[in-house]
Amino acid sequence: MDFALSDELAALKERTERFVQEQILPYESDARQTAHGPAEELRRELVGLGRRAGLLSPHVGREWGGLGLDHRAKAVVFEAAGYSPLGPVALNCFAPDEANMHLLEQVAEERQKKEWLRPLAAGEIRSCFMMTEPAPGAGSDPAMLRTTARRDGADFIIDGTKWLITGAVGAELAIIMAKNSSDPLGPHGATMFLSSMKATGIHIERVLDTLDRFMAGGHAVVRLDGLRVPENAVLGQVGAGFRYAQVRLAPARLTHCMRWLGAARRAHDIAADYARRRTAFGKPIGKHEGVGFMLADNEMDIHQSRLVIWHAAWVLDRGERGIYESSMAKVICSEAIWRVVDRSMQILGGLGITDDTIVARLFREVRPFRIYDGPSEVHRWSIARRVLRAGTTS
Repeated sequence: MDFALSDELAALKERTERFVQEQILPYESDARQTAHGPAEELRRELVGLGRRAGLLSPHVGREWGGLGLDHRAKAVVFEAAGYSPLGPVALNCFAPDEANMHLLEQVAEERQKKEWLRPLAAGEIRSCFMMTEPAPGAGSDPAMLRTTARRDGADFIIDGTKWLITGAVGAELAIIMAKNSSDPLGPHGATMFLSSMKATGIHIERVLDTLDRFMAGGHAVVRLDGLRVPENAVLGQVGAGFRYAQVRLAPARLTHCMRWLGAARRAHDIAADYARRRTAFGKPIGKHEGVGFMLADNEMDIHQSRLVIWHAAWVLDRGERGIYESSMAKVICSEAIWRVVDRSMQILGGLGITDDTIVARLFREVRPFRIYDGPSEVHRWSIARRVLRAGTTS
């Protein structure tokens, strides 16, 4: 690996950092930031700023309106964007849209890309990804999928309940994972379908009150009741849904790490600045070992997270699947980022539990990261299985 940034990438990094500092940070206290993410009016305003800055959709190919960055370059730019939770919104690289755009670009037919990918990349619409279900349905184990897609002439009828569906409220597009029987278009298995959220049969039952508040559209419970979709709404091939889920999930885990690393760096910067200025017992608190050691641990966790992200990005850029590397990055980064924000709050003391800085809000945002896109325990279990397999002999 070459850790040096090209002149072009270094300039893009600096431009993104300046954009977030100067234009996005002032929006963090905007009244249009609701308990369920930025209101659509605010999102569009932020996207407009990103468009005018020439930074929109850095992850999407240029032919679809993006900057065409590879994974390594995304690691640099997404971290810079993540310095504010609204930065990825402005760059149109927030979840779940960013991962959905990646999936569409990799799997969708040309017609489907024109219909959905192009407006997504332009920030004109939002999307959601419907895989997670309430118990006893699919969660950490996608094989428990209970939503069904049955054949009805030239169409499929989809029934089931999804929950914790990020961005469902206000989305135009849904990518739906459902279990199918054997079909002329493909084998028994799971299939992904594309549907307008306005279609008859999609019912948003409620929006969940959750710890995090920066995801546009919040997290909803969605009931699919007799949703009819045509054959040409199949994404990719019938029966290949689990394989496509890995196409989406491995890079998506990593881009979450990239964005939240920027947030961790923000919390650390605020804590370090406070530790330089706040005095106690005759000197700045940063010069007391109890605080100084926390700052040092933050530096090491941030550095370690960046290295593991860059390595996993390098693996993906080499054309490898990167499932193992992205699993390790997800665990290492989600837990390190949580520690950084937690320590930063501790350094700030009473100030840290108020909203006078953004650290308390970041604390709420990064804690769920240890759960979504696979809890740490599931990734550890998967990594352990690989370790055990490596030691077997025939």
